[in-house]
Amino acid sequence: MNENLAALVPELALVGTAVIGLLAGSWLPRRRQWIIAVLAAAACAAGLVATGVTMATDREQTVFAHAFAVDTATDFGRLTVLGALLLIAGMSVETVRGHKRETEYWVLLLLTGAGTLALIGANDLLTLFAAYLLASIPAYALAAYAKDERGTEAALKYYLMGALLGTTMLAGTALLYAAGHATLYRELNTALPTAAYGLVAVGLVGVLAGLLFKAGAVPAHFWVPDVTDGAPTPVAAYVTTLPKIGGLIAGFRLLHQAVPGTDVNWPLLLGVVAAVTMTLGNLAAFFQSSVKRLLAYSTISQVGYLLMALAVATRTDLAQRSLLFYLAAYAATNLAAFAVVTELPHARTLDDYRGLARRRPGLAAVLVVCLLGLVGTPPTGVFLGKLEIFSAAVDGGFTWLAALAVANTVASLFYYLRWLAPLFRLTPAEPSATAFAVSGRWSAATAYTAGAASLLLGVAGGAVLPLTTGPLLP
Repeated sequence: MNENLAALVPELALVGTAVIGLLAGSWLPRRRQWIIAVLAAAACAAGLVATGVTMATDREQTVFAHAFAVDTATDFGRLTVLGALLLIAGMSVETVRGHKRETEYWVLLLLTGAGTLALIGANDLLTLFAAYLLASIPAYALAAYAKDERGTEAALKYYLMGALLGTTMLAGTALLYAAGHATLYRELNTALPTAAYGLVAVGLVGVLAGLLFKAGAVPAHFWVPDVTDGAPTPVAAYVTTLPKIGGLIAGFRLLHQAVPGTDVNWPLLLGVVAAVTMTLGNLAAFFQSSVKRLLAYSTISQVGYLLMALAVATRTDLAQRSLLFYLAAYAATNLAAFAVVTELPHARTLDDYRGLARRRPGLAAVLVVCLLGLVGTPPTGVFLGKLEIFSAAVDGGFTWLAALAVANTVASLFYYLRWLAPLFRLTPAEPSATAFAVSGRWSAATAYTAGAASLLLGVAGGAVLPLTTGPLLP
């Protein structure tokens, strides 16, 4: 058994810092709680350095009886998650500074980040479910962090959906164990093709239900708009970004490693789910007036595009690299948009952004990059990600799904333009300066950094894409 703890430095850094932060925060005065934020940022930076060393030295391995894999998908997912955590921490500074529960916020963020990392590398059904719980439970508390009516309602819906689909996922795990007499993916890969079809089919759907909840895909999407709208904006940025990275990479590994030889037609199932998700997300976003709810439905539609890679997980070599790159590009672009929303806490509707280009030209420029980027406009990273994922769908035999995705991409331009147009509109009804009052420098710096990262991924995509290629370890 390989029990190399050094392979888990990023995960251990987050968990260890969460424990240290919780203990230290119990003794620090309120004006010194910012120290925990520094520790959280240092833990993310340490994880990024450790991941960089792993990638540079090609130390791919499975640890703890093959229950956790450290390979290309894990390493690139770590880079995306840890980078996203740093951006979320940056936009959270003004929101939680001086709050009586400031320490708890950073501890919960670190724990749910560690759960997301565990999802990415999970190579065993029991490890996958434990990671699901670690990623979910702290997130429920974060959603209710403000302890107001909307936040409490959002957290309750989030928890109930998570509990229901978590139970479904556990039942699916039990059925797959009954069918294959194992929980390790490598053993299931051998046993499931000869197992009872019904057990495998129902078990796989149960496990996928939990992962679709994490990703916010149809039909497990109902919590996304309410949590995004009711939670503090940095938390909304988290729930629309990090759970998707963990859930989708975990789903890709499960499908690619555990069930490729079964008779269950899961590619068609996921193709249909992807089609319904992207279409419903776009249609629901058309006439939203709240910027946070618009971004919530936008993120549902983006999951539909990302699920295309899972539908062709075993049909084309392009699936893995398209998924990993698209996730990184989406994370940077989505977080930049939420950073702008965080920086302008009084601008809650699309009309509140009227005249932003004149009042706050830098933030308006970032918003233009983000919203056009989410459509898939060059030279942003999402454009290259969509190009890769559409190519993977065609190469994997899902040309109809790629065509539908193109149609949805064109349609999505409508509601993004509904937000962009007011930025440059000057009318007598232009909002007062109060609407453009900023929260501080940290959110603005985060918006500029994430926006630049979105552009950089598009321009330098040729250098980044090779980092996403490599076999998954059995």
